[in-house]
Amino acid sequence: MEYRVLSQNSEEVERIDLPDEVFSYPVKKHLLWEVVRWQLASRRSGSASAKTRAEVRGSGRKLYSQKHTGRARAGDRKSPIRTGGGVAFPPKPRDFSYALPKKVRRAALKSALSLKVREGKLVVLDDIKLPEIKTKSFKAIVDALGLRKALFVIGGKDEVVEKSARNLPNVKVLRAEGLNVYDILRFEHLVMTKAALEKVEERLRI
Repeated sequence: MEYRVLSQNSEEVERIDLPDEVFSYPVKKHLLWEVVRWQLASRRSGSASAKTRAEVRGSGRKLYSQKHTGRARAGDRKSPIRTGGGVAFPPKPRDFSYALPKKVRRAALKSALSLKVREGKLVVLDDIKLPEIKTKSFKAIVDALGLRKALFVIGGKDEVVEKSARNLPNVKVLRAEGLNVYDILRFEHLVMTKAALEKVEERLRI
């Protein structure tokens, strides 16, 4: 598939071939759902915690006599039905992550990339060069490309680009190795440099 490559000023500089096995892959929505669910589950901290009646500090003395008071039976003050008592079935710290086959993750990433191509929301740049860390300079690139909410993917570590973009509310910069389904779907446009494109192709062709 032939695709145009733009400069950061939105001028066409060349055309390249995108491999069909990566960018013309069938869009399988159930895989996209499964991988996004897996990603979000892995990000959960799982730190919610509450005390059972055995863990609440307090006396275990029976509050009053079992019979002849005209009131309901009561045990100690740590009972779950009393203010300050324990919780009957409390949440405890846990790990929400689970395993997902690499084959499924790769297929979902191909589906997400192919979806962006199908929708015309993939932008390929020859490179992103900034003289210094400056939000205004990066915003000029976003405006030149006519984007509102975009995920930028670069070939490798570039502190100037990464720090220049981090204060823009609807923009995120990722390195090629961090490209994932959730972020692709979360942003309207996907912008990739040629260097990032080559790394992603290499990763998904294996």
